[in-house]
Amino acid sequence: MGEMDCLAFYSEKQCFSELFDSTEEEEMEEEKMVRYAEDLEINPFDRLPYSSRYYKLLKEREKLPIWQVKYAFMESLHHHQVVIISGDAKTGKSSQVPQWCAEFLLPDHFQHGAIVCTQTHTQTAVWLALQVADEMDVNIGHEVGYMVACENCCSSETILRYSTDDMLQREMMSNPLLTNYGIIILDDVHERTVPTDVLLGLLKDVLILRPELKLIIMASPQTSSKLQADYDCVSLIKVESKYQTEVVYTCGIQEDHFLSALKLLFEIHNSKERGDIVVFLACEQEIRKAYQIIQQEGPNLNPDLGELVPIPLYPSGREKILMPNKEKPCQSYRRKVLLTTSFGESLVWIKTVAFLIDTGIERRKVYNPRIRADMAVIQPISKSQAEMRKQILGISSSGKCFCLYPEEFSHKEMKPFPPVRIQESSLTSLVLFLKRMDIAGLGHCDFIDRPAPESLMQALEELDYLAALDNDGNLSEFGIIMSEFPVDPQLSKAILASCEFDCVEEMLTIAAMVTAPGCFLNPPQGTEEIAIACWQKFLHPAGDHFTLINVYKAYKEACTNSTSHYYDIEKWCQDYFLNCSALKMAEAIRAELDDIMRRIELPISAPAFGLKENVLRIKKALLSGYFMQIARDVDGSGNYLMLTHRQVAQLHPLSIYYNTRRIPEWVVFHEFRIAENNSIKITSAISPDLFVELAPQYYFSNLPASESKAILQEVISHLSPISATNKEQKPHGEDREYEKCPQTTAEQRCIIQ
Repeated sequence: MGEMDCLAFYSEKQCFSELFDSTEEEEMEEEKMVRYAEDLEINPFDRLPYSSRYYKLLKEREKLPIWQVKYAFMESLHHHQVVIISGDAKTGKSSQVPQWCAEFLLPDHFQHGAIVCTQTHTQTAVWLALQVADEMDVNIGHEVGYMVACENCCSSETILRYSTDDMLQREMMSNPLLTNYGIIILDDVHERTVPTDVLLGLLKDVLILRPELKLIIMASPQTSSKLQADYDCVSLIKVESKYQTEVVYTCGIQEDHFLSALKLLFEIHNSKERGDIVVFLACEQEIRKAYQIIQQEGPNLNPDLGELVPIPLYPSGREKILMPNKEKPCQSYRRKVLLTTSFGESLVWIKTVAFLIDTGIERRKVYNPRIRADMAVIQPISKSQAEMRKQILGISSSGKCFCLYPEEFSHKEMKPFPPVRIQESSLTSLVLFLKRMDIAGLGHCDFIDRPAPESLMQALEELDYLAALDNDGNLSEFGIIMSEFPVDPQLSKAILASCEFDCVEEMLTIAAMVTAPGCFLNPPQGTEEIAIACWQKFLHPAGDHFTLINVYKAYKEACTNSTSHYYDIEKWCQDYFLNCSALKMAEAIRAELDDIMRRIELPISAPAFGLKENVLRIKKALLSGYFMQIARDVDGSGNYLMLTHRQVAQLHPLSIYYNTRRIPEWVVFHEFRIAENNSIKITSAISPDLFVELAPQYYFSNLPASESKAILQEVISHLSPISATNKEQKPHGEDREYEKCPQTTAEQRCIIQ
């Protein structure tokens, strides 16, 4: 807008001077216009006059609570290398502090680098970049940009970029000291994601190596004291909200927190009090369920009360955020209902929120390294989370927070802080990254909270099996290539193996589809049979991995044949009960993986999907990475026993084998999750001969004794000498001395490393 206003102004001035003779009155008017032009304030970031919108937004910005500490912050930034901002939610930290940093570096012309501000959610990074570009009166993608997975909206002119924390972590692989930046801002540190914790640990050494670098840490007041103790010589600045929220507790524990939340939601709507509503539920499944219920009940509500517009906000970022259609004409009042879950506080941007419903319960994924699976744990939220949720209403002078639990419950049952993610997650990708950073001399990461030793042991063991480590426990050349791919190490190993088995195109499609959210939508009640009939078109007899290839190929064909891209593709996905946003994400992920393959000059074979030999090649590539995820049907009825442990699971309902009589005895699976019904997702049939051919011998020797292992041992004993020789060869020429000593356990090898 600033550039357009400027061009319009000078265009009018030029027209006056060229088309008319200058009378005395006209000369006075021209001099007045020149003086006006001289009085215009110039934006120092793009050298254009500020637009009128800039001043309007500036008045709104100055009302934010964070502006009370602007002078103190600029002073602290001048005298300290590390500044911690302890502030309540919705005080303006995320949007204003990065702009002040740009002002701070402007006199030096950003000679030490630009500014990067990390966010834990993709949606927040994009929204903040758009908002800040508007407030700074510059163009998005030029002076202000964002960098998220599969999308880089930045240029050489960008002086302020918003980035997800995992993207900045990956940037350290190619630029360990982050020399492109003069100020690094870590936002939402209280969420304690794995990438944020890694950045906090590694940046301690970077700050020593780069004295000119500034680090700003923004977190909740509950977390700031711990951060201040962890960093030396820091400045702490506190920011508080202007309003106090009215909090209402229940008398007892709710038997069904989900139904209680929906009941209260409709009661608020029927009370005729105006204002949007935020509902914190236990998990993303409840978000989807609540969204469907609100839509179904909408026509039954009193039209005089207005319309309820549900908006799901998924903190994981793996689901599409559905925003209300602003173009839709509406005569009545429209009340927005924001549905979210744990750590969704930063996704709430609407200033008209007047009510908040907090169930006080969350469903967390906790990784168990012994069985290599996620467990669903339902537990109370922490006290700090409860406080953060109340602060959402701090932007409203008359907000009400309804807690569906007694006040006594918050004191006795809630822990002070939420569990640290690094102690509940699989660490295989993290250890691979740290091994990569060790090459640059930054392998030591001073974590605020140490990861569990058992998880580290399991991660080292898994990387060892995948040939990512050499005999000394350092990253092998093969491991360096694996670390280039932003996917799980098992998947990156399968991608690299596809180069050997000439099925790269198919493997890239599988990798993109399993990395993106699930492409099959849960059909509404009563349409299950219709959905299954639609999905029959994509089924492949070889397994679910091959079915995903069929889905992707059909999606790409529909994109090619569509005349108006967006509408037709959305309609096509809706007709086949497919998640359009998931397929678009898979398309972007596949393009990124393909770019990486070409950048590091790996061979890409021609597509051959549909040929019989191609099916075998794809299974070999899959087994090269996922030989640790093999299960056997022990009774012929679909009860699968894992080779690595004694957990039993059933096929996932969306598997092609679930509703058929053909249940394969041996399968390779992508994911195993412990829930109410243990299930293995994305499975394909394999043969035991194929497994013993591709699984490393030292992995097989460490499998616990079982009937399945005895069957495999019998297969090995019947192999021909040539096959046995091929099986014992290490992939990619890796020579490992401990292969000569099969009695050495994996645990002993990890301890040595």
